[in-house]
Parts: sequence; structure tokens; C-alpha cells
Amino acid sequence: MIQTLKGSKIMTATAQRSAATATRVEKQEDVVTKPLARRVLAFSRIVIGFFFLWPFLDKTFGLGFSTPSERAWINGGTPAQGFLGGVTGEEGTSPFKGIFEIFMNPFGDILFMLGLLGIGVAMIAGAGLRIAAVAGTILMIFMYLAEWPVLMDGTTNPIMDSHWVEACLLLIAAVTLAGDTWGLGKWWGNQPVVQKHRWLR
Repeated sequence: MIQTLKGSKIMTATAQRSAATATRVEKQEDVVTKPLARRVLAFSRIVIGFFFLWPFLDKTFGLGFSTPSERAWINGGTPAQGFLGGVTGEEGTSPFKGIFEIFMNPFGDILFMLGLLGIGVAMIAGAGLRIAAVAGTILMIFMYLAEWPVLMDGTTNPIMDSHWVEACLLLIAAVTLAGDTWGLGKWWGNQPVVQKHRWLR
């Protein structure tokens, strides 16, 4: 009888610990122990976020940097088609250019612009970094394949270009929970839907 009670208590305590572990929200402090490292990661997260948000703003409103006002999206411009036009045309060097012709339409523009906006906002806000990192990495892979620097004249590195760096920064921000510092990461991680679906973190 005494052994049964002891066994029951042990099982109850184990179950309580398991439940506490299951509901405990993982924080950046669990992954990155040094405060300075957390700040550097937060700064890098904001930088890469703005790196995606800026082209969305410029292409949408034609701020005059890479996109003049007459070619702005709100004025009937075609941001994705403008990029892909140089890739899928006669001068394009990518062996995958036939595939990217599928996106030479308004749907391709919407998909591209929503991707830039969503990734940029998520990274700057520090919430939903895992989704943003995966989406951003896929976007970078597509852009790398579209440009295909391996066959591009005048390239400084035929294997790796800035798309690799951008994808790495996105993934580093996600796996280190960089949104917890200078962002909404902790608040976002405490939401019931995020606790239930960790991939939203």
C-alpha cells in the first residue's frame, strides 16, 4: 500500500513536470545566454527586415530610388514582371527561365510584393520569425535560380551571392528567437495559438 502511494506520487510529480515543460514558452535567453549577443542578433533582425520592407515601399510608391514614380505598383507598374523580364528575356542566362515565365503576370506581382511586405514586417516586429525565415529563404532561392550567377558575365562570385547571406540572416534570426529582444517575440510566443502551434513562433 505504501509503495503504491509512493509510486502514485512519483507519477503525479512526473506528469506535473511534463505538463509544465509542455506549456513553458521557450525564450531567447534559453538559446542565447549573453545579453550583448542578443542585442546584436536583434539589430541584425531589424536590418534584414528593413532590407525586405524597403523594396516593397519603393516598388509600391515609386520613391525614386530603384523605382521611378511612373513605374510604381500603385501607378500600374509590374514589380515582379520587371525583375523577371530581364531574366526570362533573350539575354537571360538562367537555365530555369522557362519556369519563371509562369510568374510573368499580376499574380506574380502580388505574390512577390506580399512576400516582401510580410517578411519585412515580421522581422522588424520580431513575431512570426519562423514563417518569415522559411518564406524568405524560398524567395531567395527562387531569385538566385532566376539570376543564376554561375553563368552571369562579370559576376565576382559565380557560386554564392547576396541571396545566400540574406537567407542565412533570416534563418539565424528565427532559430535564435531574435524577436524576443527589441521586438514582440515574447508577447507573440505567449499567445495560445502560438503555444499550440510552435511553428508560428
